[in-house]
Amino acid sequence: MIVDIERILPGGLGLAHAEGKTIFVALAAKGDRVRIQMDREQGNVQFASITEIIKPGSERIEPPCPYFGRCGGCDFQQMTYEAQLQAKGEIIKDCLHRIARIDLPEVVVVPSPQPWHYRARATWQFDFEKQALGYYERGSRRVCDVAECAVLVPELQRTLEQVRGKLPDDPELKHLDVVVGDLGVSMAPGVGGFQTSELTLNIANETYAYNAEAFFQVNQAILNNLVSFALQDYTGDAALDLYCGAGLFTLPLARRFKKVVGVESNPVATRFARRSLQHAELTNVNVVTASLSGWFRSQSVKEIDFVLLDPPRAGAESIVIKGILQLKPSAICYVSCDPATLARDLKKLIGGGFKIIEVRGFDMFPQTHHVETVVHLAAG
Repeated sequence: MIVDIERILPGGLGLAHAEGKTIFVALAAKGDRVRIQMDREQGNVQFASITEIIKPGSERIEPPCPYFGRCGGCDFQQMTYEAQLQAKGEIIKDCLHRIARIDLPEVVVVPSPQPWHYRARATWQFDFEKQALGYYERGSRRVCDVAECAVLVPELQRTLEQVRGKLPDDPELKHLDVVVGDLGVSMAPGVGGFQTSELTLNIANETYAYNAEAFFQVNQAILNNLVSFALQDYTGDAALDLYCGAGLFTLPLARRFKKVVGVESNPVATRFARRSLQHAELTNVNVVTASLSGWFRSQSVKEIDFVLLDPPRAGAESIVIKGILQLKPSAICYVSCDPATLARDLKKLIGGGFKIIEVRGFDMFPQTHHVETVVHLAAG
């Protein structure tokens, strides 16, 4: 079957129509005319893959990575970088309209300073029997053996080469978490001479401590812009930093508000957040290690001027949104890595009396369909 790709949908798939069916096509570019094969059908929607590019769209380029299409790490390398940014803006708009009935004329996506070799954190999968190290193949749990990754920062590429030079002799090892900072590389578990060492990183004049066991954003080059836009000129008496992690937003919030409470469920991350705050001599912050749902059930905070939340891909739990509404802050900043769950939660916040002030995307994940979105809301 031959189809024309109309646009790129949330999830990164190309949209086509044929024979009364809606077809989602993997690894497509807008404007492509392609021959496809059907992989599966779900209701009136068919999922397909490309067998031949009959006429490439104007936005299609040759993917530079030899593993593209097999490796599950990237799914936008077939598009120009300008097209990637445009598609991500449309993905955000689509999710906000379809899920929350929020209509925006456009969403600007701030480009990454480094579209390639930007990834400063990674999880490498390990197959002991095949002696393969890399990433999962697309749509499977098979390990794609990767010798060179086009999106890794040079320090992690060198680390990958060193580990591949002496693969671990451990059949129980399934994956390695690696991250780079100002002091080198941290790996968990440590192999090949690498340790789960503590690292530091300077962002917007703040110094953060972390290691491979604590989440830290993958694209360090874009963080200055992200933090600046998220915090803008907010000041006041009290701020709440939910899903605060290792304190990316907690430290600058502490310089703007008289009192800050940070809540995070990962004890490794909160340990590093406290360490960074201590190093910065910021004593007006209480970092709590607790699940967000548990904290909201037991919290005694009464008055909050500003709430920042940066939840995982699943978005915020219902009790968290309910708790934010009960606190009645004057402003909210929602930082999201998934436009669909963001739209779901924004619908609840708007229903609770808040209005959207500004929406902006940040290309935290070039060469993939993923995008970071920052939304500012004010009490209505």
